[in-house]
Amino acid sequence: MDDRDKTVTVGALMLIAGGIIGAGAALLFAPQSGKKTRQDIVKYSRKAKRRAGNMVDDFSESVSEMVDAVGEKASDILDKGKDLAQDAKRELLKTTEDGQHQLEKQKSRLAKLIG
Repeated sequence: MDDRDKTVTVGALMLIAGGIIGAGAALLFAPQSGKKTRQDIVKYSRKAKRRAGNMVDDFSESVSEMVDAVGEKASDILDKGKDLAQDAKRELLKTTEDGQHQLEKQKSRLAKLIG
C-alpha cells in the first residue's frame, strides 16, 4: 500500500467518522420524542457498527495484500542475491584456475630458461 492509498484510506475513515458523529449530533438536537430519538440512536449505532466492521475487513484485506506483496518482493530479491552469489563464486573459481594455469606456464618457462 503506497502513501496515496494510505491517504485515501485515512480520508475515507475520517469522512465516515464525521458522518457518524454528525448524525448522532443531529439526532440529539432534533425535536422529537425521547423514545424515537433512542430508537434512531440504536438504528444509527447498528449501521455505524456494520460500516466499521466493513472498513476493518477492507483494511485487513489491504494489509494482508501488502504483506503478501512485500513477501514476494523479498523472495525475488533473495533469489536474485543467490544467483549473484553463485555467479560471483563461479567467476572467482574461474579466475583462480586461470591464475593457477598462468603460474604453471610461467613455472615451465622458467624451468626451460634455467635449464
